[in-house]
Amino acid sequence: MSETSHDPSEYIKGLQELLVSDKKKIAFLFGAGTSLSKKNDNSIIVPAIDKMTDDIESELNNTEEYKTGLKEIRAEIEAQNKKYNIETLLSHIEQKIQVIGKGALNGLNENEFIELLKKIKDEIREKVSVHKEIIKNNKIKSLIHVDFAEWINRANRKHPIEIFTTNYDYLFELGLEEEKVPFYDGFTGSYEPFFNSASVEAMDFIPNQTKLWKIHGSLGWHFDDKTKKVLRKNSDSHDILIYPSFLKYNESKKQPYTALMDRLTNFLKQPDTVLITCGYSFGDEHINERILTALNSNTSGHVISLFYDIIQDKDKACSLTEDAKLTKLAKSNRKLSVYGCRNAVIGGKYGCWKLKREPDKDDTININLYFDEDAPCGDEEKGKEKKGAEIWTGEGELLLPDFTKFIAFLQSMILEDKLFGENIE
Repeated sequence: MSETSHDPSEYIKGLQELLVSDKKKIAFLFGAGTSLSKKNDNSIIVPAIDKMTDDIESELNNTEEYKTGLKEIRAEIEAQNKKYNIETLLSHIEQKIQVIGKGALNGLNENEFIELLKKIKDEIREKVSVHKEIIKNNKIKSLIHVDFAEWINRANRKHPIEIFTTNYDYLFELGLEEEKVPFYDGFTGSYEPFFNSASVEAMDFIPNQTKLWKIHGSLGWHFDDKTKKVLRKNSDSHDILIYPSFLKYNESKKQPYTALMDRLTNFLKQPDTVLITCGYSFGDEHINERILTALNSNTSGHVISLFYDIIQDKDKACSLTEDAKLTKLAKSNRKLSVYGCRNAVIGGKYGCWKLKREPDKDDTININLYFDEDAPCGDEEKGKEKKGAEIWTGEGELLLPDFTKFIAFLQSMILEDKLFGENIE
């Protein structure tokens, strides 16, 4: 058991300085967790993978032949000690399609498996298409992505922000457009915008605009057989996306994904670059490989992972343990820092978050933006916060791995400028 500790006030102060400085080029890598984050009770979000799995399975179970087959497939997945969810389900079905031939498995033949696969992908696409409800009910202002876009708009930076995301949805687009932030996503043209891979490869193309790179594809992306181009149109069943399955590594080697992944690699190879990840669990080996390869060739690059590792159904236990896969990854590469909720790996050293000194009243106001000293931890606390005259330990929970809290942290850095501007008006 490691006795090392990391002082959150020290490292978060460094993060603040990094975000307001022009010395570093900054990019973000946002995963599925950012589409689950709510700004308020009116926020419409993409469902989490467990809920999405349950909802899609419920829809499919209305067909008796699928109901029986899915029950058997679930048993097979769980027998392999794997978690049953959309990703393992899609992987299992795709593997069966590759080997089934003219026979039958789980009561389904090849064509029925292909149809089942299509239905699942159609359901995923529909669940992700929350922009329809957001726009219909005028809920754009309730997106946390709008607050992120506001920070981009107000942050006075020499180098533009680059956003990489594995998400298919339109939430970042809605936020950026609501705040009137000019951004470039690799598409050129007006009537039928087409993906321009050469522009993505050119690091100096449209140098002053925010960049949005959707490395797993997006709603509305289509491959046009006639022109052999990737076009951006209205979303439909022909959207090109990298779905969560074992095939995503091979899919990522095709265009337009290759150009986008090259962009991520080339960004990290530049001098003085920092990639901040949030909502990304480092579960995609094809992305991890790109990140680590780039870091190994750049003496001044760094990755900071805001890793939300709280397991809600385990009395708030945390998964960033000393023997966790991501911990071992960060220990082997000092340029990768992982900020979990209770623990962190910084400079290759694993340890818990612990303040070196008890903050005074003024310090507490700032610290509360990113650290909860009284947060309960695991089975020992039984879900209860400390009260009364307990002994101060300095330990607690880092809040920033929660995307909503991270955006509030960013907003705090522009608050004074925002209030000053309002007073002038």
